[in-house]
Formats: sequence, C-alpha cells, structure tokens
Amino acid sequence: MRVVLLTNDPVRLSFAEAALRSEGVASVTLDAATSAAEGSIGAIPRRLVVAAADEATARQVLRAVGLEPSDV
Repeated sequence: MRVVLLTNDPVRLSFAEAALRSEGVASVTLDAATSAAEGSIGAIPRRLVVAAADEATARQVLRAVGLEPSDV
C-alpha cells in the first residue's frame, strides 16, 4: 500500500476517495479512529492509501481534481 494523501480535513478526504473511486482506483483510509480520538488537532493526519500498482494513477487523478498528493 502506498500513501497518496495525508489530511485532517474530512471533506477533502471524502472528495479524494470519490475521485479515485470514479476512476476505478480502490483506496483505504488509515488512522481515522486515532485522528478522531486525539481531537483532530492535526497531530495525526489521516492517510489515504492505494495499492502500489495504482499509485501513479491515483496521483494523476488527485492532481486532475486539484488535490496535491502527499510525498510520503
């Protein structure tokens, strides 16, 4: 799995997930519970990950919809 987006913004995360899904790229959000438990103060961002084989496509899709992929 490859991280393509780090964010604490649930709207941005949802938008990214929808954009990827519309292009047939499966994604998983990691650290959502931990981020919520710490109060979303920004210390622990949520990670949007995709399969390694889908990383290039996912980054392309995110850029196309105006989101800058994370370099992790």
